[in-house]
Amino acid sequence: MEILGIVVFALGILISIALHEAGHMWSARAFGMKVTRFFIGFGPTLFAFRRRGVEYGVKAIPAGAFVKIVGMTPQDDDVEPGDEHRAMWRYPVWKRTIVLASGSLTHFALGLVILWFTFAFVALPQPERLESGPVTIETVAECTEPRVEYDPTTGGLKRCDPAVDPPSVAAAMGLRPGDTIVAFNGQPVDGWDWLTERVRAAGGQTVSVTVQRGDETFTRTGTLPTVLRLKPEVLDSDRPASTITDADLEPVGVLGVSPRTPTGVYGPGRAFALTGEQTVAMFSGTFAAIAKFPQKVPKLWAALTGEPRDPETPISVIGASLIGGEAFAAGEFPFFLMLLALLNFFVGIFNLVPLLPLDGGHIAIAWFEKARSWLYARLGRADPGRVDYMKLMPLTYAVILLFGGFTLLTVAADIVNPISLFP
Repeated sequence: MEILGIVVFALGILISIALHEAGHMWSARAFGMKVTRFFIGFGPTLFAFRRRGVEYGVKAIPAGAFVKIVGMTPQDDDVEPGDEHRAMWRYPVWKRTIVLASGSLTHFALGLVILWFTFAFVALPQPERLESGPVTIETVAECTEPRVEYDPTTGGLKRCDPAVDPPSVAAAMGLRPGDTIVAFNGQPVDGWDWLTERVRAAGGQTVSVTVQRGDETFTRTGTLPTVLRLKPEVLDSDRPASTITDADLEPVGVLGVSPRTPTGVYGPGRAFALTGEQTVAMFSGTFAAIAKFPQKVPKLWAALTGEPRDPETPISVIGASLIGGEAFAAGEFPFFLMLLALLNFFVGIFNLVPLLPLDGGHIAIAWFEKARSWLYARLGRADPGRVDYMKLMPLTYAVILLFGGFTLLTVAADIVNPISLFP
């Protein structure tokens, strides 16, 4: 299943890249620019055909796609006699901007469609439903540690040891994952927070827990231990576990269960609002991730030398496909789709970075030419004309080298020390 998931995810990426190039082609042809080729893949041609003056085909290496628009820059020598008026660089800057940005816009549209489909038709966790009605148990703790402590070996909080610590009250009661707690001390349960508040307040007391298991409903009793746990305000903070002190703890009761988050389908209507919220969150996260790229390079290099891989380090298409395959095999289809949507947003945003050879670099030059011509006209000076792309080639090669090196680094890290979210 994991191999199938990797193939499906990689195919999704290839389709999105092909549609990116198709976006360039469709918008260019709509404006009358001449398009001569559209291919999926690189290397030797497997098959090709011509239609309405465009050669379409598939090549042997499925590592992307490309489209050929005649005359992207004034320096291009691919304009045949009689086609000068259809050369891309001769069109108004706003039309060229639409053509150049249409690839990224296609990625954004794909991301939106994937998110909307996911929210509309896929069963997703709905944590808000935890705050009303009975609580279904996800896990039952084997034991209960008397106090919260920092564990330097894991960098987190120390877990209880069944060989040393006493069994949890839930385990002693015989509660199981899948059981639904319908009442606590005779009162109907009204959500996880409601239950947590009463359990924490009942340390040292004998309590009753009414459970539904299938068609059977029964009540068990037990005495909740009083243990030292984190205060609610500390739980809600992002403080590192190593900074926890006695002042952050308080005596509370513990039952020893964790809740199962309800799942459900939001439906097509509610999906629009949720898609908007998730898109804003993903765009914000993408911009933040791109800004942190430089500081992640040492961590990527460290992952190559055998240190544990930081799950927040960038991943390549290979790494994304591996994670997608894991999610597919684990049945985490919502995560699979969300990751595909996020990847489309990332590629769309990154492609608009104003550096050659990215589309954003071509857009920046087009508007620089427009602004410079306007300024020279106001100053009464002759129009300096078009930017000479040949003079920018050293900078372009430097960007290619930089991006290429970073890509090779992420690919190597994903092969040697991949991120695994579903072990």
